[in-house]
Amino acid sequence: MIRRLAGQGAAAFLLALAVAGCSHDTRPKPVAVPALTVTPERIDAIQTCLLAGDRKGAEKLLKALLKLEPMNPKLQLLADSLDKDPQELLGPKSYPYTVQPGETITDVAERLLGNRLKAYQLARYNQLATIVALTPGQVLRIPGEQPVAKPQPAPPAPERPRRPAPAAKPAAPAPAKPVVNPGAAQHLRAQGLAALNRGAVGEAVGLLRKAKALDPGNALIARDLGRAERIAATVRANARK
Repeated sequence: MIRRLAGQGAAAFLLALAVAGCSHDTRPKPVAVPALTVTPERIDAIQTCLLAGDRKGAEKLLKALLKLEPMNPKLQLLADSLDKDPQELLGPKSYPYTVQPGETITDVAERLLGNRLKAYQLARYNQLATIVALTPGQVLRIPGEQPVAKPQPAPPAPERPRRPAPAAKPAAPAPAKPVVNPGAAQHLRAQGLAALNRGAVGEAVGLLRKAKALDPGNALIARDLGRAERIAATVRANARK
């Protein structure tokens, strides 16, 4: 009887173990947390905390990332932004700049300092209590030398009206060819010889010259004219004596 009960108890115990082995554990399992790494998003998160006024949150994240990459230049820049004097970091010399509509301190740092991560340094440089929003027309001190504005090219001079080209001078008329008229020349020759016979030497020379002009190739007229001119020269010479 005792052996029967013992056998029944062992069977029940084995059945309980089988049921326990098939049952599922419904308790939530722990979720694996990804390891902390240095990423651009986490560096931006430090900058965002600083500009939002959460210095403690920025310091906590910065300290954790520096343990991973102590020589990271961006992390070192942000660490300097927290600890060092902004005058020492950016220099004492500065110039005024007027904030334009829609500009943020990050925009100004990126454009005028060449690095958006220097926004917190620039805010401390200007002793800004409120960093998140700038007011259009607000004047900031920007470290360094004021950029020299490039001279604008002078507008092109108005084109002068061109003077009209002087009109070409009319060509000088060609000398008129002498009119040849042998008949008229003979008539003048006869008048000239008659005047010479009368002793009107000057009249004779004039008539014979006209005759020669009307018939320049006539040898007789040329001979008579030459004789008349010689007589005229003799008369003038005798008159001077």
